[in-house]
Amino acid sequence: MAGAAAPAGAAQPGTSDEQALAEKYAPVLMLQVQKTGCGSGEPYQPSSVDPLLQNPSIALRGPWTPQDIVKVAPGAARLARGLPGYSLDFPGNPLAPGCSYEQWAAATWQGTPPTVYAHVATEKGHPDRLALQYYFFYPYNDFNNKHEGDWERIQVEFAAASARAALQTEPVLTAYSQHYGSENATWGGSDLEVMDRTHPVVYVSTGSHASHYTSALFLGRSGAQGFGCDTTLGPNRTVRPDVVTIPSDPTTALERFPWIGYEGHWGERGTLEFYDGPTGPNMKPAWTKPFSWSEQGRSRSYAVPGGQAYGGAGTAFFCSAVSGGSEVLRVLTVRPAATLGVLVIALLVVVWLVRRTSWRDSAPLPLEAARTTGQVIAVSWQLLRQRFWLFAGIATPVVIVSAGATLLQEVLLPGDPNAAPPAWFLAGHVLLLLLALLLAQAATIQAASEVEAGRHVTPLSAYRLVRPAAPRLLATGALVLLVLTVLGASLALAVMTFVCVWAWCLFVPVVVREETRGFRSLLRSWRLVRREKVTVLSVPGLSLLLGSLVGGLLGTLVILVVQAPFAVVNMVPSLAALVLQPFVSLMLLYAYFNGRAHEALSPQVPASSTASSLRA
Repeated sequence: MAGAAAPAGAAQPGTSDEQALAEKYAPVLMLQVQKTGCGSGEPYQPSSVDPLLQNPSIALRGPWTPQDIVKVAPGAARLARGLPGYSLDFPGNPLAPGCSYEQWAAATWQGTPPTVYAHVATEKGHPDRLALQYYFFYPYNDFNNKHEGDWERIQVEFAAASARAALQTEPVLTAYSQHYGSENATWGGSDLEVMDRTHPVVYVSTGSHASHYTSALFLGRSGAQGFGCDTTLGPNRTVRPDVVTIPSDPTTALERFPWIGYEGHWGERGTLEFYDGPTGPNMKPAWTKPFSWSEQGRSRSYAVPGGQAYGGAGTAFFCSAVSGGSEVLRVLTVRPAATLGVLVIALLVVVWLVRRTSWRDSAPLPLEAARTTGQVIAVSWQLLRQRFWLFAGIATPVVIVSAGATLLQEVLLPGDPNAAPPAWFLAGHVLLLLLALLLAQAATIQAASEVEAGRHVTPLSAYRLVRPAAPRLLATGALVLLVLTVLGASLALAVMTFVCVWAWCLFVPVVVREETRGFRSLLRSWRLVRREKVTVLSVPGLSLLLGSLVGGLLGTLVILVVQAPFAVVNMVPSLAALVLQPFVSLMLLYAYFNGRAHEALSPQVPASSTASSLRA
């Protein structure tokens, strides 16, 4: 009957079933907001490829050498020839992008709405199954493997034999591409967010454009997951792209969209394959074997609880190490001679610094003796090895506080990768950890003194020996924390903060051994530090290096090899404190005694005046 409404889910007049299905389930994309041009955030959005065709700023290059230009401003008809191994070269250098790609993209796609390409696919051997694919093109990939052009996709699957049948039912599964792999979620499941009942929400990872189901910080531990760290954390903007449907019939598709026959790269070829522009949708295995692709997908991604707010030392080290390594590779590729020169010079400087100090011919006892920086480090390690279980027992409260916070975080944030712990939790954890470190350092000092005196000492008795000094220690520690907090609140006073940390790093042995407190202890620490500039600078530097490398590397190994839960990953650096905390405390103690020894030998300060203040 003329004028009657079409059945629910049916294609509108003049619209194919495939186009109707594609529009019904068109994805909604969440992209990180970019507040200022060329600043942080996601500057690109899914784009139509039409502005690339016959564009005078683009060159088609042959597969022979990077200099071979076949055609400037190639059109769709030329791309339809296939041309495997060829590449479309955009203006700019992908390994030194600056702001050039963002500015070029803004001008090229000005006034063009965001666009996705839909494609209905089936696969032999999978009857009564249909895949609705959406392909997204981005002008530039700003991840570890920087390259021109970027094709991403998601897939919505139906238990149906045709697009018309799929319009009458609901999907059963979704698959989101992520680098060389994918993640699956059942339709109607808790993992999948849907708008207006039919539109799957895609959280786009900033830079890499990997598709995720939620807003979080993700760790990729393989090529399939994307080696490194992806973020879809907000604030995000909502993008509802126009849908262009590429017919499932190959002949019709090539007639209507000749560029779909292109078999080359949508972006220039890199010096390394790592930096190659991608091939197009028709070259992906999923184009003709959608279910073979989705069946290899995993059920979840590795999302960091609390995101960047409270990721943990292990995960933070992993993210920094991967991005840093990728940056070194990028710079090495762009300027190989200059980069190798800098690395060689840095290595020579390290070797020179190591060789100019003596590391041998020094015993851990007596504690007070004039030693070189290398000897301070060496005797600290010797004493730690000789009495490992004593000092490890002293460090146990530090491990308990640190690891306990990780376990408590799992209780506070069960299964929510987005939520950050409350402020009181973070503040309480920091204060407890600082207190544990302060008392552990004091107990290490007392234990070393008992070892030197030849008396039996246990971790518990070492802590008991700290009790008389505890009020002075806590008062001075609170003063240091207050001053550093005030200074740290201002970026202009950042240098002053560093100077204070350096000048006061010996205040704990001063308070414990010389029975002073407050500003007198801090001034005394400063006088000793001035005599031991190299040693005192080396000890905190080595401490930070060891703290980052040992705990971070162990956590990274757990991430890559064991693939354990985050609670385990982030407890690994805490367990490393069993070795690191006493080692650092001993180095600071020996630096303190080194300063006293040199002070006693100085003609400006009589030895008797300093010896009288030393308490056994």
